[in-house]
Amino acid sequence: MPTRPARLRTLIESPVLGFLMEAHNALSARIAEEAGFEGIWASGLSMSAALGVRDANEASWTQVLDVLEFMADATDAPILMDGDTGFGNFNNVRRLVAKLEPRGVAGVCLEDKLFPKTNSFLHGGAQPLAAVDEFCGRIRAAKDTQRDPDFVVVARVEAFIAGHGLGEALERAHAYADAGADAILIHSAKRTPDEVVSFKQAWDRPLPVLAVPTKYCDTPTLVFRSHRFAALIWANHLLRASIAAMQATAAQILADQSVSRIEPGIAPIAEVFRLQRAGELESAEERYLPHPAPVRPAANQ
Repeated sequence: MPTRPARLRTLIESPVLGFLMEAHNALSARIAEEAGFEGIWASGLSMSAALGVRDANEASWTQVLDVLEFMADATDAPILMDGDTGFGNFNNVRRLVAKLEPRGVAGVCLEDKLFPKTNSFLHGGAQPLAAVDEFCGRIRAAKDTQRDPDFVVVARVEAFIAGHGLGEALERAHAYADAGADAILIHSAKRTPDEVVSFKQAWDRPLPVLAVPTKYCDTPTLVFRSHRFAALIWANHLLRASIAAMQATAAQILADQSVSRIEPGIAPIAEVFRLQRAGELESAEERYLPHPAPVRPAANQ
């Protein structure tokens, strides 16, 4: 079987529109893979939320790395890490990539903002962008550090998020392509896909372009296919679904002072055990643990 980086590269370079589903821990990664998604987006927002902190680099990169290691152990699907800004300058990026590859992570997405980052949907155009030359250094550092030639480095362009126009977005994307990025992620906070579509129509390089239709979620998928986007990232939906389910369940149990009404609508304990692969452990115990000889009844004297 091809390596995970090779499969991620194939996904984003294919002429067929691909899909990456958000995951924020090992359990959600396994659920995404079982649903049939070819790739997983390890969302910075979702991992931060699952850890109970803000999406502002409040979780250290080593804490995020621990989450990623569990995710990679739990699934065979290639994982594209939302690497935020790279947690600093080029040197932090080198350290990050050097630690991602041995843990089975297939690629990293770096955004052209400053550390500590601000979530793209907060504070509108008040978000400062990194200098183009400095961010290009981060991309080059990532590419120079990787050992697997298929490891994917995606450059995330935040020009539209910061209130700039198409010209700025294209200028940055061209520079990042020249620096060695394997793909471009063009981001927008608009309720329509107009910005990302205008970018894709003007994009004149063979590099794949990804989009994140969180805000323009009502856009038919056919629009992205017709404009030949490489992949869509469903960036936070498993987290948001789990939040809504947990809030409703907690409120119902408190109101009823009983779990009887919610029991039919939640996963049975057996499903939890299945997702944990409890059966594999039982098989391993049968293979590896000693089996005491049966106790023989004492002979009659």
